[in-house]
Amino acid sequence: MVIKKLELKPLERAAFAPYGDVIELEGREFFHINDGMVERYHDLAKVDVFEQGGRPLINLLRAKPNTFPVRVKFVERHPWSSQAFLPLSDNPFVVVVAPPGDIVSAEELEAFVTNGRQGVNYHRMVWHHILLVPRKPMDFLVVDRGGPGKNCDEFWFGEDDQLLLEI
Repeated sequence: MVIKKLELKPLERAAFAPYGDVIELEGREFFHINDGMVERYHDLAKVDVFEQGGRPLINLLRAKPNTFPVRVKFVERHPWSSQAFLPLSDNPFVVVVAPPGDIVSAEELEAFVTNGRQGVNYHRMVWHHILLVPRKPMDFLVVDRGGPGKNCDEFWFGEDDQLLLEI
């Protein structure tokens, strides 16, 4: 078995745009509300959950830390919705993605690390790895789809296509 290494890049809006939205305040426009006491950063991600009778869900997830290096064995996608992850602490996490398609090539995978204050919103049909949390448990606010039907596909890599991710 040959395991190739996956390069880890900083999460930036332009580089991540083919896969979804980077949810962050840095460099974003805002307006004041509540008698000028609150800055509202408006419309930071495209929530797409209504296909096939879906409805928005707001969830809290608690992720255990991963032991790195991690082998990327599989990815998943959501055919009927977007899926957003917003960290509730200032702790970086790792995002692994691949473009939409029926199959996934290991060469298509891209890996990003957040700055600890960024969230992500995966667009519909974008392949992504499960949560990768490097240092300590993390809580996430998650916005995704509830409703009928199976909204999660998995793609498993063969033994020769797995990638190693180090931080």
